Amino acid sequence: MLVALTGIGLSAAAGLNAYVPFLVVALLARLTDVVVLPSALTWMESWWAIGVGAVLLLTDVVLDKVPLVDTLNDAVQTVIRPATGGVVAAATTAAEDLEGSTWMSEHPWVPIVGGVLVALLVHGGKAAVRPVVNATTGGTGGPVASVVEDVTSVGLSLVAVFVPVLVVVVLGLLVWAFVALVRRRRRRRRSPVPPRPGIAGTG
Repeated sequence: MLVALTGIGLSAAAGLNAYVPFLVVALLARLTDVVVLPSALTWMESWWAIGVGAVLLLTDVVLDKVPLVDTLNDAVQTVIRPATGGVVAAATTAAEDLEGSTWMSEHPWVPIVGGVLVALLVHGGKAAVRPVVNATTGGTGGPVASVVEDVTSVGLSLVAVFVPVLVVVVLGLLVWAFVALVRRRRRRRRSPVPPRPGIAGTG
C-alpha cells in the first residue's frame, strides 16, 4: 500500500509541476541513500540531468506566473507532466521494490502507466482551473495559484517519499479544492444578473 502511495504521490506532484518531483527524486538519489534508482534510470542522478531539470524548473516557474502564457505552458506540459509522472513513479526505491515481486516483474509497465494516468488527471484539473482563476480575478489570481501549485508539488513530493501514508490526505485536499472551485463557478453562472437601473419616462 505504501509503495503504491509513493508512486501516486510523486505522479500527482508531476501533474502540478513536472520538474519538482524529478529533482526531488534525482537529488535524493544523488546525495542520500533514501532513493535508490533502478539501473535503467540512474541517469537521473547525474549532475547534467539535475542541471537541465533545474533550468527547466526555473523556466516553468516564471512562465506559469504570466496570465495567458500560463495557459500556453499548460498545453505544452500536457505531454511532459504525464511522461515525468511515469518516470518518477518507476524511479523511486518503492517502485524498485515493487519490481522485485513476481507479478511486477511480469508487468513492469504498470507503475509507468499508473504514473502517467495520475499525472495526466492532475494536470487536466490544473489546466482547467487556471483559465477560470485568471478570468475571475482579472489575471491577478494566476500567479498566486501558481505559487500554491509549486509549493504543493514540493510538499507532495517530499511526503510521497518520506511519509507516503499522508498522500491520501493531500490528494483529498486537492480534490476538495477543485470541487469547491467548480461549484463556485457554477453558482456564479446560475446567479441572476441584477437589472440595470433604467431612466424613468415621463407620462
